[in-house]
Amino acid sequence: MAKGSTNRIDELLASVTTDLIGDGQGALQDNSIRVERLLLEMVRPDPVQPRRVLPESIHLRFHNNHVTPTQALRELVQIVQIAARQRGRPFNSVLELLPKADDEHEEETAVNLSPEEQLLHDLVNLAVTIRDDGQVNPLTVVDVSQGVTRLFRIETGERRYWATWLLRDFIPNYTGDGMSPCIIIPERQSSVFRQAKENTARSGLTAIALARQAALLLLTVHGYEIPAYAIGNDFYRQALDLDLRSKREYTDVILSAMGGIKKGQFSAIKALLRLSDEALELADRHGVEEGKLRHVISVQSEYHAEIVRQIVDFNLTSKQVKELCEGEKNDDTGSDEFERLSPAALKIAKTTQAIPNTTPQELARALIRQEGDPVVARARLHAMRKLITEAERYLANE
Repeated sequence: MAKGSTNRIDELLASVTTDLIGDGQGALQDNSIRVERLLLEMVRPDPVQPRRVLPESIHLRFHNNHVTPTQALRELVQIVQIAARQRGRPFNSVLELLPKADDEHEEETAVNLSPEEQLLHDLVNLAVTIRDDGQVNPLTVVDVSQGVTRLFRIETGERRYWATWLLRDFIPNYTGDGMSPCIIIPERQSSVFRQAKENTARSGLTAIALARQAALLLLTVHGYEIPAYAIGNDFYRQALDLDLRSKREYTDVILSAMGGIKKGQFSAIKALLRLSDEALELADRHGVEEGKLRHVISVQSEYHAEIVRQIVDFNLTSKQVKELCEGEKNDDTGSDEFERLSPAALKIAKTTQAIPNTTPQELARALIRQEGDPVVARARLHAMRKLITEAERYLANE
């Protein structure tokens, strides 16, 4: 990093205001809150942070200390290289991901980016901004040092953390000192509510991340211990048995931290934790909206991932998802013997006898007439294909 940029950061750090601290008037007069430049190796992201920056599998491996920050980013870059190569956009250096001024197809290309490609694009852009302008917005970190071992947990600013690692290890000609400006909060003053406000104030928070955020707030006010290690979805699902009614004194502050939403919205968001693990990961990765996911939780959990995959593949609307899920419920055949066969199963079985007299074109037109939408018709065929595959597997074992 250039000397001028370092001096600029030092000046900014020297003039930090209570607005940057975000902890109320007079926070700067609290000598326990300080601002320092910290080595990246001394800083770690929060393992229970509702907003996922890295893909779930890398996130868990990193927080379980199976990979270093550099190795985690290398895995991300490799995932993106494979996806980009499949789309005819191979690259060697991450700087090749930056948009070119003379690229006439820039907007068209951006539309087709996978979630991992978009993530790496955003991190590279942020890294280059930090390289050129310095890190104007410091991280907010909690001092969790023990004895002589200095360690800090990120409360807000994880994207800046990963962008700085990317700048340091993956962008050529890095001249910085491996340090990042940080506002340091004592552990006793760490706040899940401050973290929640920061999350909801920024764009890009998915419906699943909001559900985790709602759970974390509820678990906190109900006295649950929030772990300092990587956790699975079952930890957040404990909040499904909790509500705001028994903690009325916290209702306003929780709803405010969630972006000023209503109680009904809060309950609907929290209910998304009923989705299966695979469906949660898919929905989070692709940013599927709550308005679509609310219909998915009404069907059996073994169908969740498949329906979310169809939402992503066919870009289904909320209305289309509702129709698809209502069809899944109506076609639920159960798992018992012949005497418990549903009318829907018998009707489908009877339909197979008409296959020799039906052409693909007729079936397609009939589906469009029935559903009124070619996209939903394709989704129906997709679901039927899965049903037929499972039926064949069942018959093979008979």
